[in-house]
Amino acid sequence: MGSSPDRLRLLALLHEDDLDGALEAGLMDYAARADDPADAPLLAAQRRLRTAWAARERHRARAARLARIAAEREARRRAAVPAAGAPGAAAAPPLPPAAAAALARARARLAERKP
Repeated sequence: MGSSPDRLRLLALLHEDDLDGALEAGLMDYAARADDPADAPLLAAQRRLRTAWAARERHRARAARLARIAAEREARRRAAVPAAGAPGAAAAPPLPPAAAAALARARARLAERKP
């Protein structure tokens, strides 16, 4: 292949819906002219590809941004909740009165059974 991709080959590949082949043949390197009607399909394909690639890049950037935000949120959450047993860790919240009474009765029954 020469320094410039062959327009007829690129047009044929696009006509056959062989976009991968057209890319390998140099579709994006071809300097299509807007004033040449024969280059219109090449210009359209190049435009569609650039738009799709830009959208893919925006999607990747958004996914990376969301992952970073989630990691920061998780780090803040972990920092706000001290590890159990760590010095200065907050005590467990008290039980509701009914649950505390039931627990006390269960412990009393258990203490009566032990020799």
